[in-house]
Amino acid sequence: MRSKKALANIMVSLLLQLTTIICGFIVPILIIKTYGSNVNGVIQTISQFLGYIVLLEAGVGGVVRAALYKPLAKKDIVLISSTLKATEKFFRLIGYVFIGYLIIVAIGLPILVSEDFDKIFTFTLVLIIGISLFAEYYFGITYQLLLQADQRLFISSGLQIIITIINAIIVVVLIKFHANIHIVKLCSTAIFVLRPIFLHIYVKRKYKIIKDCQANNNTIKQKWDGLGHHLAYFLNNNSDIVVLIFFTNVKEVSVYSVYMMIVTGVRNIVTTFSSGIEAAFGNMIAKGEEKALNRNFNIFEFFSFYITTVFFTSTALLIIPFISVYTSGITDVNYIRPLFAYIFVAAGAAYCIRLPYHSVVIAAGHFKQTRNGAFIEALINILLSVVLVNFYGLVGVAIGTLCAMLFRTLQYIYYLSTNILNRSIWKSIKRIIVNVSSVIANVILLKYFPTVDIDSYINWSIYAFQVTAVTAIVILVINYLFYYEDMKNLIEIVKRIVKRKSKSQGEEGK
Repeated sequence: MRSKKALANIMVSLLLQLTTIICGFIVPILIIKTYGSNVNGVIQTISQFLGYIVLLEAGVGGVVRAALYKPLAKKDIVLISSTLKATEKFFRLIGYVFIGYLIIVAIGLPILVSEDFDKIFTFTLVLIIGISLFAEYYFGITYQLLLQADQRLFISSGLQIIITIINAIIVVVLIKFHANIHIVKLCSTAIFVLRPIFLHIYVKRKYKIIKDCQANNNTIKQKWDGLGHHLAYFLNNNSDIVVLIFFTNVKEVSVYSVYMMIVTGVRNIVTTFSSGIEAAFGNMIAKGEEKALNRNFNIFEFFSFYITTVFFTSTALLIIPFISVYTSGITDVNYIRPLFAYIFVAAGAAYCIRLPYHSVVIAAGHFKQTRNGAFIEALINILLSVVLVNFYGLVGVAIGTLCAMLFRTLQYIYYLSTNILNRSIWKSIKRIIVNVSSVIANVILLKYFPTVDIDSYINWSIYAFQVTAVTAIVILVINYLFYYEDMKNLIEIVKRIVKRKSKSQGEEGK
């Protein structure tokens, strides 16, 4: 049952990420071509300044999910209800803090970009985007966390797919008619309010939540440690644009945002493959299934490394040709930055390598124990970026991000190996060496690949398919040589899921 739910979560989440990526590519380029790189730059700046509410699930959300695994496994509706009550109270407090932070940003940001925009223009745009983020995530986040912990992420993901498509259609129509950018963003706000309303209706029908119960704050007693993780994560993921807005200009932010859009899209696709796994690990830990935890972790680690290596190797080889086509005709700033692209892609890969370790640490509820590493990661990123941006611009910021990601990934590997799984860290180090070697082998092989002129999305798509296919095969062969047992176990799991699904369909047909 766990495997079936995990597969459903992965498939729907993958569809969500593909939908988000496609819509995410369409809207920014229309904004750039219609309103200019400076407007896109200031929108991305605002979104990054306010974006921490989007990432709440990475901090406090993890604490809540960890607290819900055991009562969900035991079907303890009283404990589930009291945990949700405490969660709602805590997020209400976070909401008040966010409103105050929103006002500060709305007053302060117009001063930073006053050379490019009227202060009223920026002030009102900050408020509109802030309200959109607040409505989308604050009101529905408690219900989403419950669905994630119960391995029903596919419900909220499916709803998000529908909302994202509707939003993209309306935004494209408004931009085509040259609507004011404030109107465009205001309409997005109205659309995303629908999501928490539907989530509330579903949870109310599916779960018999006790509304008038007492809040059990002990179940989420690590909430401040989780929030510490989140704040560090926020600083680490948002510091680049903050550094760029202080030391460069909004056009450089626009360049950064285009590359970030691609790398984040790929990163989200890879992350999708672990979307239903954390809850499964949480269920194993709650039931004390140590052998199952170690066995399934090895399989997940193998699969995650393979997916990460394939996707990010392909991205490194394809990103500059894609940017050339995507920004064709735009002359207000140079978007072709190869060195920045390669370093930034490597940073994205380093982030995704940590996913198996991060998932089990969160599932085990070890927030306080790993909190300091999160802050050190953010500190490394900020300090290096501030120093290096003055010498290397965007490249300096990318170097800071890469170094921070590498530190945190290694810290996760060490902690999980020595404190939860009790195994040698060299098992993970060996995986890294094997997969880095496969990247090098792949790049050498593709040097002999026929070169083509990529001047359209069709040509790029054909080239991307060929490069990705070769990359996937080369990396699969190398991993097969070193990790035959893990691959065999993964295939067995897939076979069992397919067989179980075919059996249930056959019984329904009788």
